[in-house]
Amino acid sequence: MHAMDYVVQLILSVILIVGVYQFYFFTQRHPIKEVKKYHSKLDEKIPFWSSWAWIYSFLYYPAILYLNWVVTDARQFLMIAFTFICLLVMQMTCFFLYPVAAPDHWRTQVTGKNLSERFLLFVQKFDAPSNCFPSMHVSVATLTALFAFPTLGYGVILFPVLIALSCIFTKQHYLIDLPFGALLGWLAFQIYGFII
Repeated sequence: MHAMDYVVQLILSVILIVGVYQFYFFTQRHPIKEVKKYHSKLDEKIPFWSSWAWIYSFLYYPAILYLNWVVTDARQFLMIAFTFICLLVMQMTCFFLYPVAAPDHWRTQVTGKNLSERFLLFVQKFDAPSNCFPSMHVSVATLTALFAFPTLGYGVILFPVLIALSCIFTKQHYLIDLPFGALLGWLAFQIYGFII
């Protein structure tokens, strides 16, 4: 592929990411069922570490954009983009049919007392406490890791693991959201395998 192909794919990827999040925010603003909140003793024992907010956001997007450099041709790029759209449809279905929100007190403990907390407050300004189940961060990270595996090998598993840890240490998700997020990412990858 030519250098300009990579530039165009990168621009399209950024547009897709920004566009996809509009659907994510739509499901937060228009729940069709009552949003559920849970109290889990195990989740409550997990400490809040605001420094994980940087992994939650700044590792997430560059790793997704990395896929632009492993794509070998335009068809593969289209199929990968289509797979992420399939994942979005699965996620939105879950968010509409089974809306779950994080407990209120998880948000109120973020006071902005340090740079990490101020950044997390900025993230939370756009990202409501709903759409917890399943974790979109983990599902996208899992799908991204599966695509990156041929070039990065088994070390790529660190990406979804770190994202999963950031989800619970920033108190953005319940523990149960994580494996179901990973399952959705894996299912989307099976769709890619079928169509490719």
